[in-house]
Amino acid sequence: MNIQVGDTVRYLNAVGGGKVVRIDGNIAYVDEDGFETPVLARECVVINTPSAPAQPKAKTQPKPAPVIAAAKTATPTELPVVEVPDGDSINLCLAFEPQDIRTLSVTGFDAYIVNDSNYRLYLSVATRDAADTEWTPRYDGLIEPNIQEFAFELPQSELPHLGRILVQAVAFKRDKQFAAKGTVDVEMKVDATKFARLHCFRPNRYFDTPVIAFDIVANDLPAVEAPLEGLRKASQKGIDSPKPRTKGPAVSKSSKPAGEPLVVDLHASELLDSVAGLSTADILNYQVDTFRRIMDENLRHPGRRIVFIHGKGEGVLRNALMKELNHRYKGHDVQDASFAEYGYGATSVTISGGNSRRK
Repeated sequence: MNIQVGDTVRYLNAVGGGKVVRIDGNIAYVDEDGFETPVLARECVVINTPSAPAQPKAKTQPKPAPVIAAAKTATPTELPVVEVPDGDSINLCLAFEPQDIRTLSVTGFDAYIVNDSNYRLYLSVATRDAADTEWTPRYDGLIEPNIQEFAFELPQSELPHLGRILVQAVAFKRDKQFAAKGTVDVEMKVDATKFARLHCFRPNRYFDTPVIAFDIVANDLPAVEAPLEGLRKASQKGIDSPKPRTKGPAVSKSSKPAGEPLVVDLHASELLDSVAGLSTADILNYQVDTFRRIMDENLRHPGRRIVFIHGKGEGVLRNALMKELNHRYKGHDVQDASFAEYGYGATSVTISGGNSRRK
């Protein structure tokens, strides 16, 4: 539905709305309690239109001169930027929202860009399979300040090929002085199996609905990934490995209702703030130590079920866990966890009636 001046609208992806006082290109200016708010027209839903008599009134007062002047204007009037406090630090987020969260195994996903800053961004997004060397373009364009914008749709059929995401951006302001920001060039590894796990989708400060979100830039600092191959080379050169800075306990037993399983995500990205300087062996040892700690804490609770999420990958972590379960923790009920609930690469352990830990 086309939006006209005078229409009363509500926002599609946010709370609020008001009366459209003017339209400039694809931006509608909405009067909210005396303040004009610029909103993308496609993010508005018309809930009331002006009465019919208001239409002929504009036709009875033709003003050809302004129309001609507007036609001669080569550059459209730009949006006035309403800057917000603390908006001169760039925060950039890429989030994926399921089109139907009830059917994660078949639904597609809508990708949104959040520019939480007073800067305009020339931005591009590309993806590729982990095994590929060339990128598939997904989005490029100008992102206005302090806005959430739909970027692209990711069909379910392309999800298995979502191995890495590349986001590049240049920040700037127009018609005023500004502090220069570094160019954004962030490449991130993606665990596509999380898109099949309901518990991986959560609301955040930008979205009221459950999403999987990636912070590309946080307070001017781009996300930095330390590839395992790079860590392997660093360890070979004799660089000392710093101790991992943990994110805290993987689970909280006291917060789980009776009968509900404990869910422990053993991915390094969930256990550690950073893997910089750690070898693959260091990371694996930390994951196995976390597994042992959780098992030891629950051996006195017969019947308790624990779901360990280890991922599919090359099966190294899963094999290490199975070795522990077959020797150190022999006798407990072990089976693959539900794919519908936890996706690929999860193992369910039910604690047996006796203390089965081997000394």
